Amino acid sequence: MIIHGTQRYSVSKTLDEALAWGIALLLAISLVMVYSASIAEAEAANGNRYFYLMRHAVFMTIGLSAAYMAFQIPTAFWQRYSGKLFLIALILLILVLIPGIGRSVNGARRWIPLVVLNLQPSEIMKFATILYAADYTVRKSHLLHSLKAGFLPIFSAMVAVAFLLLREPDFGALMVVMSIAMGLLFLGGINMRIFSGLALMAVTAISLLILSSPYRLKRVLGFMDPWDDPYGKGYQLSHSLIAIGRGEWLGVGLGGSIEKLFYLPEAHTDFIMAVIAEEFGFVGICVVIGLYAWIVKRAFHIGVESKKLERYYQSLLAQGIGIWLGIQVFFNIGVNMGLLPTKGLTLPLMSFGGSAMLMGLITMAVLLRIDYENRRIMRGYRL
Repeated sequence: MIIHGTQRYSVSKTLDEALAWGIALLLAISLVMVYSASIAEAEAANGNRYFYLMRHAVFMTIGLSAAYMAFQIPTAFWQRYSGKLFLIALILLILVLIPGIGRSVNGARRWIPLVVLNLQPSEIMKFATILYAADYTVRKSHLLHSLKAGFLPIFSAMVAVAFLLLREPDFGALMVVMSIAMGLLFLGGINMRIFSGLALMAVTAISLLILSSPYRLKRVLGFMDPWDDPYGKGYQLSHSLIAIGRGEWLGVGLGGSIEKLFYLPEAHTDFIMAVIAEEFGFVGICVVIGLYAWIVKRAFHIGVESKKLERYYQSLLAQGIGIWLGIQVFFNIGVNMGLLPTKGLTLPLMSFGGSAMLMGLITMAVLLRIDYENRRIMRGYRL
């Protein structure tokens, strides 16, 4: 047992089992709820009620295999190649916009078709942003007080990412990427005057983007009053709210959701939390949110332990993972509950989707690897 101040950190085991169990429970709930939320659509579209469940299980198996391999990679590798990985993610964002390479669905060009799954470059960019922003903040820590030397380089990189994501368009992914970058700069000690100016610029830019796009403006207006046009722009949100309302305290029971029967669009992807709320009620929502909160808490705790060991990149990397998970969960649940405009963001480690599940599990593996390395150092082993 290692004691730092009032915090105790057990190093008797090589793996954070509590964190691993939290991830495993979310994945188990995911399998059950993707099947429950998709059963009607799968049977109607494919004549096989297990269609989405089987695909989801395949995605999860691929993701777990990739996560196992990612866990074997030292975090020093991610730091050394963070810039190159960020560049690869940027190239993929360009490729997805090229006709014949990128696949367009419902007016959005976000996927590159592969043999097993449709690759979504924006999911890779979220992971690459965590790696790159953490490394940049560590390398430029002595320059973060300078607007030109410390801030402008990463700002330029984020502008390029923003331009490409808005071309898809994927406003939700843009919000997550910007939140990660700003959060890591804040944790890294950026000059507060620069950070405040950046925050003001971000709010202004988002407002202009919404006002300049009829599509985004329609989404915002629909979110503000979904009942004004419940069969049009407010259709998806109104049915999400109906599902949540029907769940009450304990829900209608597993499989008992009515809204998933062709009323609520994207029930097994973006709006899976609404189905959870309908079938398991307020208690079910609290369980799922509690599991996410536990993982975020562990991520920041691992980051603190890394900092005490003077592993500053690993510290920011772990906290960046916590920011990503917390922000995306907040956005998804906020959309489901009508607190935020629809953004097209999945619920991490829960929603149906190959790219999201793959990158989510790889990210969790990196977090477990950071903790694993911390424990080895505390026990006196070389990495």
